[in-house]
Amino acid sequence: MRRMIASVTLGAAVALLLTQAPLALATNSQQAKMKECNAEASSKSLKGDERKSFMSDCLSHQAPSSTGNSQQDKMKSCNAEASSKSLKGDERKSFMKTCLSASGKPN
Repeated sequence: MRRMIASVTLGAAVALLLTQAPLALATNSQQAKMKECNAEASSKSLKGDERKSFMSDCLSHQAPSSTGNSQQDKMKSCNAEASSKSLKGDERKSFMKTCLSASGKPN
C-alpha cells in the first residue's frame, strides 16, 4: 500500500513538473532579460525616471525587425555610446552630431 501511494505521489509530482516546465522556461528567459537590462542600466549609472524609462524600453525591446526605424536605431546606439563615454554638454552634442551623420553615410 505504501508503494502504491508513493508511486501515485511521484507520478503526480512528475506530471506537475512537466506542465510547469514551459512556464519555468519563459520565466527564466524574462529573468535573464531583466538581469541584462538591469546590468546595462547600472553600467550607464542611470537613476530615477531615466532608469525607469530605460528599463521599460529594454524589457519591451524585441529582436530588431527589418521594418524598424533606422534613424531611431542610430539615435539609440549613438546615445548609448555617448553615455558609456560619459559625455556631457557641448562634447555630447558634438559627438551625437558626428555619430548620427556618420552612421548613415559611407565614408
